[in-house]
Amino acid sequence: MPDAPLLQLEGVRIRHEGAERATPDGVDLVVRPGEVVLLLGPSGCGKSTLALALNGLVPHSVPAELDGRVLVGGLDTREHRVGELSERVAMVFQDPDAQVVTNTLLDEVCFGPENLRLPVDEVLERAERALKLVGLWERRADDPARLSGGGRQRLAIAAALAMGSPVLVLDEPTANLDPAGIDEVYAVLRELASDRDHAIVLVEHNLDAAADLVDRVVVLDADGRLVADGPTREVLTGRAEELAALGVWLPVSTLAALRLREAGVAIEPLPITPAELGAALDAAPTLPAPRDPAPAPAAAGAPAVPPVVTAGGVSVRRGGRRGALVVHEVELEVPAGDFLAVVGVNGAGKSSLLQALAGVLAPAAGRIEAAGIDPATADAASRSRAIGYVFQNPEHQFVAGTVAGELEQALELQGVPASERAASVASMLERFGLAEAATRHPFLLSGGQKRRLSVGTALIAGAPLLVLDEPTFGQDRERAGELVALLRELNDAGTTVIAATHDLQLVADHASRVAVMAEGRLLGVGPTAEVLAGPLIEQAGLRHPPLARATRGLANHPEWRAVTRWAQLPAPGGRA
Repeated sequence: MPDAPLLQLEGVRIRHEGAERATPDGVDLVVRPGEVVLLLGPSGCGKSTLALALNGLVPHSVPAELDGRVLVGGLDTREHRVGELSERVAMVFQDPDAQVVTNTLLDEVCFGPENLRLPVDEVLERAERALKLVGLWERRADDPARLSGGGRQRLAIAAALAMGSPVLVLDEPTANLDPAGIDEVYAVLRELASDRDHAIVLVEHNLDAAADLVDRVVVLDADGRLVADGPTREVLTGRAEELAALGVWLPVSTLAALRLREAGVAIEPLPITPAELGAALDAAPTLPAPRDPAPAPAAAGAPAVPPVVTAGGVSVRRGGRRGALVVHEVELEVPAGDFLAVVGVNGAGKSSLLQALAGVLAPAAGRIEAAGIDPATADAASRSRAIGYVFQNPEHQFVAGTVAGELEQALELQGVPASERAASVASMLERFGLAEAATRHPFLLSGGQKRRLSVGTALIAGAPLLVLDEPTFGQDRERAGELVALLRELNDAGTTVIAATHDLQLVADHASRVAVMAEGRLLGVGPTAEVLAGPLIEQAGLRHPPLARATRGLANHPEWRAVTRWAQLPAPGGRA
């Protein structure tokens, strides 16, 4: 006889305040002990909203209408308080900062169990076990503000683990993590998954990391309706074309195999991991020659190209005048028209450097000139005319009460007449798929919608320099592709783009140059192909892009070892 469900959803429809339609819409779902369930769907389909309903935040705390029933351990979420439900479902939010409430890591992890009125010894035992699991026990006395974005995500997971709830719900837990941090999180989740009394519900875009953990995949379409529910490999590979058409992320290796099938390469079954793709390629008797398209825009830097950004001896301090230096003596020139990717592990100093380049932080030492201004001393209007900046956390830049108002702010700051602002705002709303959400509060958007809005606010003023921190965070595959294509289009037209990212496949496909950081220092800068082929990636604690990991060890087709970019894959219609 099967175990009693830990979670049971019956016809769940949720419509946010001000929204025209429900997302999710009519979802039935049962989660039993021992299951690891991956929830997929395009941005805006209601994945995060559904996650919020699993512990009663919808409808008790989030203004939304809930139809249908959500049962948690047999308790109807409508009839029980969030605090009571939290003993059965622990939540890790998309934004870890949304749940940090104390001044030390130990206090943060103790906070939940303390509110359950557990004995002190048990609280401390749970906190120690959880912090050790996520690799933060040695920093238990630190202020959470001193952690990197990835560190704060691991702290949020530890706080959830300390609750001891039978269900753990995680919304994009690795979105801000470097490869080492991702490995740590999934090592923890694998250990939890081995406990058959618990269940894990995971909302995740990074399927290359998650695919071997989950045993069941649930997919929502763009309207929030359930379209697939089954074993991981059966859904991800058996319905790969359908999911790709929906705009859902698939593992890079699966997408690459689909592309190769179109080129006439028989790959069966479809792979999920780079190792599986590599084995399939090596097993093929023949392969078409890789394409040798024009490389990603040639690395700028010739003397004839003037720099649009110059950083001389730049150091950045966090935590005020007595805070720690997190960026050390960076020397950097970014030529006009460059597409520079800044990469490094969590805590390497990427975000701090970008914030200094954009004028969000004043450097503790050194000088910066960006698009003809000193960003640290320029007034707000001059800065926004010259530099468009996108924060790692979109909510850190929202100041208006509606999505349309947020876009209008930048134009108003430039003195654009109200009669002209409306058309620009309408165009940007349409461009980023936000027209239906124009009157909603930015904080009520999905994570992917918030990211698109934050990028839109940076683009709308037409600044010649765009600085973006994790621009594709929280996006589904289709929207991420659209966003990167837009950046590519702007870059081709002359806009200089600087982007910090953990997505090295994006770097391989689109960046003209790469700057590698470690421990606050710039290890090196160079053309993308050279940096990805050289030692800097490993020195910085990073991993090569998934496509490169699949091809670089091929024994039978050595001509494929240099394939790292999508554009190098054979064109559809070719023959093996």
